[in-house]
Amino acid sequence: MSARGWGRDLALGARFACTGGREGWVRMLLTAVGVGLGVALLLLTTALPNALAVRHDRDEARLDYTYGRHRPKAADTLVISDLNTTYHGKDVRGRLVEPEGPRAPVAPGLTKYPAPGDMVVSPALKELLDSADGKLLRERLPYHVVGTIGEPGLIGSRELAYYAGAKNLAPRIDGWRTARISEFGRPQGTTADTWDPVLILLVLVVFVALLMPVAVFIAAAVRFGGERRDRRLAALRLVGSDSRMTRRIAAGEAVAGSLLGLVLGTVFFLLGRQVAGSVEILGVSVFPSYLNPSPALAALVAVAVPAAAVLVTLLALRGVVIEPLGVVRTAKQARRRLWWRLLLPLGGLAMLTPMLGQGRSNGDFNQYLVTGGVLLLLSGVTALLPWLVEAVVARLGRGSISWQLAVRRLQLSSGTAARMVNGIAVAVAGAIALQMVFAGVQSDYTRRTSDDVTRAQMQVNLGRGTELGPTARKFSATQGVRKATVLGFADLGDRPWHGEQGPQTTTSVTIGDCSSLREVARMSSCRNGDVFVAKGGQAAANVARLARPGRTLHLDTGNDTEKGPDVVWTVPHRLKQARAVTDPAGNKGSGLLMTPAAVPAGMAPAVSATVYLALDESVPDVHEYVRNTAVKIDPLADAMVWASTEQSRKFTSIRTGLFVGATCVLALIGASLLVSQLEQLRERRKLLSSLVAFGTRRRTLSLSVLWQTAIPIALGLLLASVVGLTLGTVLLKMAGATMSVDWSSVLAMSAVGAGVVLTVTLFSLPLLLRLMRPDGLRTE
Repeated sequence: MSARGWGRDLALGARFACTGGREGWVRMLLTAVGVGLGVALLLLTTALPNALAVRHDRDEARLDYTYGRHRPKAADTLVISDLNTTYHGKDVRGRLVEPEGPRAPVAPGLTKYPAPGDMVVSPALKELLDSADGKLLRERLPYHVVGTIGEPGLIGSRELAYYAGAKNLAPRIDGWRTARISEFGRPQGTTADTWDPVLILLVLVVFVALLMPVAVFIAAAVRFGGERRDRRLAALRLVGSDSRMTRRIAAGEAVAGSLLGLVLGTVFFLLGRQVAGSVEILGVSVFPSYLNPSPALAALVAVAVPAAAVLVTLLALRGVVIEPLGVVRTAKQARRRLWWRLLLPLGGLAMLTPMLGQGRSNGDFNQYLVTGGVLLLLSGVTALLPWLVEAVVARLGRGSISWQLAVRRLQLSSGTAARMVNGIAVAVAGAIALQMVFAGVQSDYTRRTSDDVTRAQMQVNLGRGTELGPTARKFSATQGVRKATVLGFADLGDRPWHGEQGPQTTTSVTIGDCSSLREVARMSSCRNGDVFVAKGGQAAANVARLARPGRTLHLDTGNDTEKGPDVVWTVPHRLKQARAVTDPAGNKGSGLLMTPAAVPAGMAPAVSATVYLALDESVPDVHEYVRNTAVKIDPLADAMVWASTEQSRKFTSIRTGLFVGATCVLALIGASLLVSQLEQLRERRKLLSSLVAFGTRRRTLSLSVLWQTAIPIALGLLLASVVGLTLGTVLLKMAGATMSVDWSSVLAMSAVGAGVVLTVTLFSLPLLLRLMRPDGLRTE
């Protein structure tokens, strides 16, 4: 058959689809909607690499390292302080800025810096501050809003960020939170963090597992209305077309539906693209401009979808005999063969087997073998499910009338039932495997912190010059605070800090009342005015050399950019002994301890403070109250909520990406299943009407529809669990992780899949009830 003949037959089929009257239009519209939903998600997927690249580039462009080499004040320098905070679980990116000359670098998204006391904010932060929910945050940001940050300065439409003007920041330069910079962006000589092979493996599997259900649904969507179409094709045989021409015409109808689906998919994508700019999923948001599909990938989707429509239609019609007098579909079909269906998962296992035990220490995984192996294993679900459904329903026997109606329907069209749940089965199998891998490698990316959450739940670091007594009183009066332990810190050396050589030996001095000092040392007695030497911890040798009665020590009063005055302190003769103990932050250090009455006047400006807070976490917003108090004491205060463990940000971002993608895929699954269910009910309209006319109760028919959905989904979830556990086990072996099964996640994924199907069934009940009328037998 020449290409010209193929084109003529396909065009004829497309013409029949477009001019087939109401029936043809409904069928093509159903196909187009199903394909369109899949195309929209595929376009979204093709746009993800660009979106991630733009987010990364914008984040890199606004980097303002507050550590590194120190610069002198110049016409092109900017002093900037990192004021990042958290509000109701959301990160707030904050910066205090003070340009020191006319050529100071301007941050991306700004045209100029706000004056001291003013701030420019992101649109999302402005919206939050103007709402009732932003009351506590407004107390923390005592600046006047004078503008908004432009899109180039933000990584997402819902990002909370601000730049506030300040003055006299230079004395606060510490090489940690405050620095002097001359440009934004990653400094030369620094490189971005690298990803280890296991994380790259996770990314590959996530993409494959999320895209497979989309491809399955597109393949199923082009077969909507298949039974009615096949019966109509018999008329073409009657007027002289041969069987091959008839199949090509049928493929042409599918192409018409898929092309319309491409158009609808593009519309859905453009609408979703705009909506994406106003929503946030699991803390991730984007601007619509981020979601620009790669032209090459978009062209691949435009070519692959119609080609898949032709291929799927031709394959589906291989088992159908279309004759001039009808379609031979109701005769007993040949039993599906199992052997070739097993080749797909076995082939996938064969591709993954060479990488077993590779782990993260033997280089990157072969991405082609990983992609191919996972694809074949998940494709095995779509191949095995029709055989499993057919084999099981053939053995189902007696039961209620609704049960018998459902079983008989499944026995006649097990393939259709399997197609409906194939996508869910694939999605659940991939999700189970990924949950296993995440659970298996989680310990590698999670570390226990040294924080003792039984003694304190928050820590606040305050800058130099903090008055310890008033600070303790303010925190103790804060709502939800049960106990505030305030400790001051300073450094002492054997030589002046501003000399050419600097001190040779140094030690720390910790200042606090007796109750606070007992958090870091064990002492026999304590009263205000005492000075102790704590031994038994880190740097004990330094303390032994310096803590000698009568010795003169020099206080560190400078910062990273300027040297302070030389303040000296003489070790008193009445020096008490203490034993260092582990503090709430997990540190055990030797050093000098002072009660407030023993602190000389010249030392106070050089003392910074750390506050350990025991909280009543049943008080709503207790963390926000603490942060607000901290900012009132010191605008550059750093408040941290303690946790017993912390997780790698890269690992967390991949897991977040999985959840975001799974949410989109589940939405597609639900929508596509609903379209498929409605199409199935429409095709059985006369059958339902006939049963009602003969006295069948509507409750019985409704239950039969539920059974027709429940039986395939139960089998699909069972198969998905087996394949998912197998894939998860193989991936864990590849990553060199300990084999473990998170059964709660397996059950949760299965429950989500079943929940989607039940929800779709409930949404289809109104149409079912409308179709169950005797007048549905009327025909023209």
